[in-house]
Amino acid sequence: MEDKRTIIAIVLSIVVLIGWTHLAEYMGWVQPRTQEARQEAAPSPAPTPEAVVSTAPATPAPVFTPAPGREVKVETPLYSAVIYTGGGVLRSFTLKNYKSDLQSDSPLVNLVSPDAALTSPMGVTVNGQASWSVGSWSFDGGDLALAPGEAKSLTFIGMVDGVRVTRTLTFHADTYLISENLLVASADATPRSARLGFVVAASPFGEGAYDPTRLAWDSNGSFEEETSADTLMKTGIIETGTFNWAGVMSNYFMNVVSPADPLQLTLRGRVQGEVWRAGLERPEFVTPVQGETPVAVNWWFGPKVRTLLEEAPGNLSNAVHFGIFSFIARPLLAMLNFFHTYVGNWGIAIIILTCCIRFFFWPLSQKSYKSMEQMKKLQPMMKKLREKYGNDKQALNREVMQLYRTYKVNPAGGCLPILVQIPVFIGLYQALLNSIELRHAAFIRYLPFTDIVWLADLSAADPFYITPILMGATMFLQQWITPAAGDPTQQKIMMFMPLVFFFMFLNFPAGLVLYWLCNNILSVGQQWWMLRKS
Repeated sequence: MEDKRTIIAIVLSIVVLIGWTHLAEYMGWVQPRTQEARQEAAPSPAPTPEAVVSTAPATPAPVFTPAPGREVKVETPLYSAVIYTGGGVLRSFTLKNYKSDLQSDSPLVNLVSPDAALTSPMGVTVNGQASWSVGSWSFDGGDLALAPGEAKSLTFIGMVDGVRVTRTLTFHADTYLISENLLVASADATPRSARLGFVVAASPFGEGAYDPTRLAWDSNGSFEEETSADTLMKTGIIETGTFNWAGVMSNYFMNVVSPADPLQLTLRGRVQGEVWRAGLERPEFVTPVQGETPVAVNWWFGPKVRTLLEEAPGNLSNAVHFGIFSFIARPLLAMLNFFHTYVGNWGIAIIILTCCIRFFFWPLSQKSYKSMEQMKKLQPMMKKLREKYGNDKQALNREVMQLYRTYKVNPAGGCLPILVQIPVFIGLYQALLNSIELRHAAFIRYLPFTDIVWLADLSAADPFYITPILMGATMFLQQWITPAAGDPTQQKIMMFMPLVFFFMFLNFPAGLVLYWLCNNILSVGQQWWMLRKS
């Protein structure tokens, strides 16, 4: 009866609501919700900063005299950049502290390759047009050389589609951030519409499956990415939203643009040939008859050094992405850096961190081993129950559960402690994978008693597969001494797992394999101690 009353009350409520809506529209109390009315009622985007921004004082603009484009160089302690004055676009950007590979004569990392330079990274589009190719530009200045602590600027003035654009790029000696202030004005006394876009590009600088090149962006604080080159070649991406930054990156390097104003932008990304491109376009605004409209933007061409990114504006620190377990990865990485400051070797720091993690999970591991030992003792009784009840699954399950209750055994006791440790492994995996400190960081540079290069780069795979083989062997030993539970088929499957892990870890970065190897050795030691004690 109560159910019927409830249903009747819900139906009457709906009838009243619908009836009231139609009655109000009929009486003229509210306007009908036509398609046009719904569109008008939809939330309109917030006014763009250009709509409310105060323009720069109306001072006479300097006489514009177009000049042929030429290259200027910017030298800082961190990088060497070459900029083309015909638009202020990059021709190259060489990092002074990072080499392409481990060879002593290896070239320095250039984040703007010759192919990428053809697409004019750090270029500005005006009304969808490439200002560096359709506009006229002037430049009055020369090469820059920055000493530590200094900041210096270059100014480029261009005329594009009746719009005068003044680009002032400020370079800082102690960071990879490039600050830009633009002044946008009409080239004559006529108000002009202006829609600015900012372009970054790069050739793939990721190495292998564990360090892919990707397009990435921060959408209102959320890290997003597209790693499929096929998708970006065929369809590209177009997104609209509030973006803190966008660009091209790998695990260790990135070329990104970051608007200084939070507003609705359009993101476009594409792969053309071998070049990955991304651009952010601002909403259209109208230049004043007199004065200039200021627009600010930041660029980052450089390594993903967390300490520097945390000091940069635009939430750039979010570009170092650790996934859903970042709350675990970040403290683990902080501990790793702490250990490294004392031992001076990233491999030894990983071993110390592994020992600390193992010590923290020691009680859980103890419970896991005890549970597996108890399960082993119940195997003969469980075998008899299977013989007794045969195919009667319901009766068998009932008796097995009664057996667990009688002997106070938790069948999940051996698995739960291991499951708890999985987020820690994933967090550490992401921490090691995205830590630029491990790039070209050596553990044991040469094979003992030889001059053959071995673990000279913890971010790359072991070239001789020695650590994966040792890892598989220790995992096999761990399975062999673990109390066997379950039927013989399950036991055979478990003994096969080390082989699966061996092939899976063959091409893992050596730093990750080193962690897993050390963890296995400690596990074997703990199990051996448990067996001796029991």
